[in-house]
Amino acid sequence: MDISNYNVNSTCDYVKQAIAGIEIRSSAFLIDKYDDYMAEYIRENTIKAIELKDVILGEYRHLLDQGNKAKYIPVLNSITEESVDIITLRVPGWTATEELRELNDKLKELKKYLDNTKKRSFLSITPKVEDLKVVHRWINYFGVPHYYFQVFFDKIFAISFLDILSLLTRPDMEDELYYVEGDVRNMNKRTVKIRARSTSEIAHKVDEPDHSSVKKELARGQLLYYVVFEKGGAKLNIDSIKSLLGIAKW
Repeated sequence: MDISNYNVNSTCDYVKQAIAGIEIRSSAFLIDKYDDYMAEYIRENTIKAIELKDVILGEYRHLLDQGNKAKYIPVLNSITEESVDIITLRVPGWTATEELRELNDKLKELKKYLDNTKKRSFLSITPKVEDLKVVHRWINYFGVPHYYFQVFFDKIFAISFLDILSLLTRPDMEDELYYVEGDVRNMNKRTVKIRARSTSEIAHKVDEPDHSSVKKELARGQLLYYVVFEKGGAKLNIDSIKSLLGIAKW
């Protein structure tokens, strides 16, 4: 039933009868392919960083042993598979000799590999911090639980509002299951980014819709072209949905 044209009082009455409020977000990613790609990307950059570190310590050690440059030796020695994503390296800018320029270029390349291992390796469900306050008021007024659904092109994940609040009380899980940052694509508003795979998988397969282009001519002669979608579907995990929504029967 479409209640978008109802007056506010009638709409409120309908909403209070609901068993759930669901906010659905879509993503242009295939989460399985993204995860595989990022795992390989980070693995390759980790290997390259460690190999280049060994080259620098082996071929340029005589330069690093000179004066203040020695402070780079313990930093380089600390680069391992376990620590590669937390090591910060400052490129010095040495140019006095050809060898020092070569060493400086090697350190610059090493920094690039180290920085690449720090990139986020997971796709997220992304509620804005300011929206959480609005949703909290909505839940208190209507008495209806709220859920966030994230639709990818191959799977669908979901999490309840209460689980989001519970997660945010776990600072030990920050940067593992979630992180909070300013979203540059949304006026730098503070956004909670929750690892999608740590939430409930409510559809294990999504059938992509058919798509085609459409032309629309406006009254003044302007032409607009856009894509329309038809069909499509999802293979739902019914038990997962029932557990998430707290539904005993379906």
